[in-house]
Amino acid sequence: MKNKTLLIMAAGMGSRFGGLKQIEPVGPNGEFIIDYSIYDAKKAGFNKVVFIIKEENYQIFKETIGKRVEQQIPVYYAFQKNDNLPNGFKNKEDRVKPWGTAHAILSAKDLIDENFAVINSDDFYGYDAYRVVSEFLDKIDEDDSTYSLVGYKVGNTLTENGAVKRGVCVYNKNNIEDIIESSIIKNNNIITSSPLDNRPSFNLEENHPVSMNMFGFTKTIFPYLEEKLIKFLNTNQDNLSTCEFLIPEVVSDAIKEKYAIVKLLQTTAHWMGVTYKEDKEKLVAEINKLIEEGTYPNKLF
Repeated sequence: MKNKTLLIMAAGMGSRFGGLKQIEPVGPNGEFIIDYSIYDAKKAGFNKVVFIIKEENYQIFKETIGKRVEQQIPVYYAFQKNDNLPNGFKNKEDRVKPWGTAHAILSAKDLIDENFAVINSDDFYGYDAYRVVSEFLDKIDEDDSTYSLVGYKVGNTLTENGAVKRGVCVYNKNNIEDIIESSIIKNNNIITSSPLDNRPSFNLEENHPVSMNMFGFTKTIFPYLEEKLIKFLNTNQDNLSTCEFLIPEVVSDAIKEKYAIVKLLQTTAHWMGVTYKEDKEKLVAEINKLIEEGTYPNKLF
């Protein structure tokens, strides 16, 4: 089994939920979603964690998460800074939001020299997802440009409280051909996907795979991210206050430009999360059910 890092993107604002979702207790002993992510990842064979956070949140993360988790697995921190840009580019003074998920991953470049998986901090992915990506990363050489995307059945990723943002997978056999970032909602048992690029809406079957931003990468992704960031900044000169450099778009470009092959790893796991405040009650109930079934101990750490 190879060394593998779990890279956790935790620099987002959590705007729809209204606060730092990453430190919202959901377990019976005050556990956070991140705690369950690390528990599952360690069980699946990951042996290092890197948190991507805002530098101003370092102390609260260290006190609420780091000091507990670092007793279980080596922990490192990468800071996503808005002024961390290539030479010749400066951050816009009126820009508040981070530069996006692809920029976040690039922020961790100096801390990763092994195969790694990327996740969102505020999504509960389930053990099977970590298992399939871990098994994939064990088989891939560190200088390979074959990556992976963990695809969830769309019906396992929805909330009753509104639309969710998902990447609809376009694939041929087990190869991803495109990722269509979409707003997805279920009404009257019909799942409708509305692409964020204004393409026509379309319906999805319950088992169609979608991306939850859980990717498996080798370090060959970093030079590609650096190259694409420069192109992104040049292309968005008139929109530098709000544009976002997003990993699904970069992965789609890598496929189209034949820089990488991206394998679809399908999982039976159910996504859980707190996209909306109303989701928390259901998440807590589901975790308690998993504890009763023996999937998790009552106290994780």
